Amino acid sequence: MTSYHEDSTLGDIPQMRTVDLEGTLEKGHWKSRPTSRIRSFPTRAAQWCVDHLRPAFLTGIGGHSSPQGRRTAYLDGLRGFAAFLVYWGHHELWAHDGIGAEMIFENAYGYQKKHYFVAFPGVRIFFSGGHFAVSVFFVLSGYVLSAKPLSLIRAGDYLQLGDNLASALFRRWLRLHIPVICTTFVYMTYLHLFRIHATPEIKSSYGEELWNWYVELKNFSFVFRTGGEPWFTYNFHSWSIPVEFRGSIVIYTALQALSKCRPNARLLCELGLIFYFMYIADGWFCALFMAGMLLCDLDLRAARDELPDVFMMLEPFKEGIFYAMLGISLYLGGVPSRTWEEQFLRESPGWHYLSYLKPQAVFDFKWFYLFWAATFLVASISRIHWLKSFFETSFNQYLGRISFAFYLVHGPSSGYWGIAFMPRWVGFGTRMR
Repeated sequence: MTSYHEDSTLGDIPQMRTVDLEGTLEKGHWKSRPTSRIRSFPTRAAQWCVDHLRPAFLTGIGGHSSPQGRRTAYLDGLRGFAAFLVYWGHHELWAHDGIGAEMIFENAYGYQKKHYFVAFPGVRIFFSGGHFAVSVFFVLSGYVLSAKPLSLIRAGDYLQLGDNLASALFRRWLRLHIPVICTTFVYMTYLHLFRIHATPEIKSSYGEELWNWYVELKNFSFVFRTGGEPWFTYNFHSWSIPVEFRGSIVIYTALQALSKCRPNARLLCELGLIFYFMYIADGWFCALFMAGMLLCDLDLRAARDELPDVFMMLEPFKEGIFYAMLGISLYLGGVPSRTWEEQFLRESPGWHYLSYLKPQAVFDFKWFYLFWAATFLVASISRIHWLKSFFETSFNQYLGRISFAFYLVHGPSSGYWGIAFMPRWVGFGTRMR
């Protein structure tokens, strides 16, 4: 069985594979099925369970096209690895809450004379890199949502462009929110039926529980809401879904508005929008999406050797430039984020001078630094061979395929299984050790 990733390729045309059956027996490709061993029903049932529960990357046959066949396969792997970082960060924070994990993981190395290895630059991303991963999600979304429309713009097929954007916008809310609706409904029902003490507080009746879920959901999913809590208490980690939808609208609007621009003028407009969203208005997530669109536009032009002259001047130094971008990305991706107060950042070792770069428009300073970190990371991966190969491995490709589901269920799963079982195993009456 083959699968089709709607927004994950740059308009590649699927090709049918043909098999030459002549000489199959002689060449040893045909293997007869043994009939002497008839397995019992329990054996067949057990084998069926193993085959369907075993992760695809362990089977050797995935039914998906190989990474080498898709030029942007590394983006799928990056998305999957980022989803794993989100889970790992939340898991570590929750599991070490009793010892004040937030004060350790989300402070800079050496803050208040405290030196923890998990807070060391680069290492800290594996323990507090959740927001960095979300920033990468947004850049990747801007990239993949722009890929097909930009290809149509370059081809001058504006009729097909209109159809593509109309279809994408119509389906976007549904594709983002229906999984949230389904998973939170199941979680809400499960909590209430089994009276599990978790977040949110269990209501006295199922009807009241259902109404509370509905009220939260309708407010949470309204794209133009201007107040209230940004959280959906039945899954706090889904806060990024409405942001994802708003960023998608920014991309679709920019693509339509800039579709008739000349290539260089379009690049300048994309840069102008990024500057506006980051330095004039507090639109950090819009800037992340636009950065993805800019990178996609540049990659399409690079594939045809049509980059602006300024990039050709930097050609001899590109390897050093991309390694420098990777190093900067890993450092900025570990921005201390325990609070949004600028004084906290200035008092953090290694961040004093960097703190003065924050624009006045940005309220929560971490998103400014994470914008550059995520943009530099996505830009550099495809130009660093060993890093690109890492994200094309079967494990990361598997994570990429399950990334959205993984992102949606890891919070409720940790909340239930952790609260239900961990106190019995290690106890929360005292601080965990």
